[in-house]
Amino acid sequence: MSTMSYVSGVADRPLLGETIGRHFDRTVERWGDRPGLIVRQQGVRLTWRALQARVEAFAAGLLALGLRRGDRVGIWSPNTAEWVITQFATAKAGLVLVNINPAYRSHELEYALNKVGCRALVTATAFKSSDYVAMLASLLPELAASAPGQLRAARVPSLETVIQIGAHTLHGSFAFDAVAELGGEAERAELLDLAGSLQFDDPINIQFTSGTTGSPKGATLTHHNILNNGYFTAEGMRLTEQDSLCIPVPLYHCFGMVMGVLGCVTHGAAMVFPGEGFDPLAVLQTVAEERCTALYGVPTMFIAEMSHPDFAKYDISSLRTGIMAGSPCPIEVMRKAISLMNLRDITICYGMTETSPVSFQTKIDAPIERRVSTVGTIHPHLEAKVVDTDGKIVPAGTPGELCTRGYSVMLGYWDDDERTKQAIDRAGWMHTGDLATIDAEGYCAIVGRIKDMVIRGGENVYPREVEEFLYRHPKIVDVQVFGVHDDKFGEELCAWVKLREGETMTEEDVRAFCRDQIAYYKIPRYVRFVDEFPMTVTGKMQKFLMRAAMEKEFASPVRAAG
Repeated sequence: MSTMSYVSGVADRPLLGETIGRHFDRTVERWGDRPGLIVRQQGVRLTWRALQARVEAFAAGLLALGLRRGDRVGIWSPNTAEWVITQFATAKAGLVLVNINPAYRSHELEYALNKVGCRALVTATAFKSSDYVAMLASLLPELAASAPGQLRAARVPSLETVIQIGAHTLHGSFAFDAVAELGGEAERAELLDLAGSLQFDDPINIQFTSGTTGSPKGATLTHHNILNNGYFTAEGMRLTEQDSLCIPVPLYHCFGMVMGVLGCVTHGAAMVFPGEGFDPLAVLQTVAEERCTALYGVPTMFIAEMSHPDFAKYDISSLRTGIMAGSPCPIEVMRKAISLMNLRDITICYGMTETSPVSFQTKIDAPIERRVSTVGTIHPHLEAKVVDTDGKIVPAGTPGELCTRGYSVMLGYWDDDERTKQAIDRAGWMHTGDLATIDAEGYCAIVGRIKDMVIRGGENVYPREVEEFLYRHPKIVDVQVFGVHDDKFGEELCAWVKLREGETMTEEDVRAFCRDQIAYYKIPRYVRFVDEFPMTVTGKMQKFLMRAAMEKEFASPVRAAG
């Protein structure tokens, strides 16, 4: 029992002191003939040993392309076998994998590639409404006339090599499968040398996370960060080599590539991907066909699965455990998942990209009320505290800003010392920007957000980023973006727009300006045109008053069309 809001994670297992490549090989040694990777939509079924062969061939091919330790390799793709192969191959080759959201459009892709100086890009051909080939042709017009690996692009000067997943239709690129054929004995020998020289504190992954101010930041994570976080998250579910985990969450996000892929690797469990993107029917079919024992998802995914008209047709009794995370987990949704989906050991996780990501997780043997109404207790080897506005620890049960410290905290934001210092203080505490309480028994509850972040269906949307984009429209003089409640997605985006004098626009004009330029989930669902904004006497915007005005409008008998 503690009287103050500070906890430290007791550990009965030590941290893993090795690189991802080393640990992957150890997994193959232990469970090489067991199922490792199953990708339903591609018909891929690989044992751990077969996956290792694909990984090493592709890693050698990357070295043959001239990529060297520390170089950045972007991946812009939905969930595929090639994504997983690339994740392990870059780790073995000492390359830094840069996760690019598959929903990104050309403007966001250009920023991400340039921010971290990617030398290579692994890209899909298309996904949903995203025509990657067309966007690349627009961003990199020089590619069509370039020999593969010889790109010199004006808008992305660092990028030399493009590798295409799937049908090879992009002139000037390498086919993904062809890269695996490029490596020879010299590259294989180099991989062996790298295995002995790479350090677990080396950066291995960059994930973009926006902020309340400015452009997206590249959270830089190490082998040590994400390998251990995957391990202890899987420990929390009591995962074993007998389990098979259904992963419908995206690989570009920590939920997929760390909690999913690395959680399976550290425990020998099979990784099962039901599709390129989320589809509730595909999840139900995959769980039934593969007899999956574990399932991941954000709350909206579980809601969609349980409310699907064919839900009762599928035998999902094999399920035992899993994780619900990514946005606040409604208590009733958790209860239904436990009762209707047989997820008696399901856990809730809380964290952020900058902390690899998980800091808190519910225990499967905790009282049911604790499991459904909190985000659990602190992870092993980590610390957390709740502080007031002066940075002082508050008494147990008192709301304040949640801070975390330990092995999971990122190295920093890539090439952004200033914002790194704002996030991580001199004592090593990561300031989450979330309002939380930690009670006397160590259970944490998230009660709000200090930062003005909107969580739409598990996707983090940062209003300032959308505002900055809308400011580019010549008719818009000012804009404020904020979240409003939504029954389906938790929150939806609303934009209040002030036009230049004499100009006119419609709501659809604003949304049309956003399409194909920013990701679909960042496009405001509601647009209102205003002459002024509520502000304090010092000129600070009062978004809570804007939000209240919208909620009043929605509550009126005649609701305005969105």
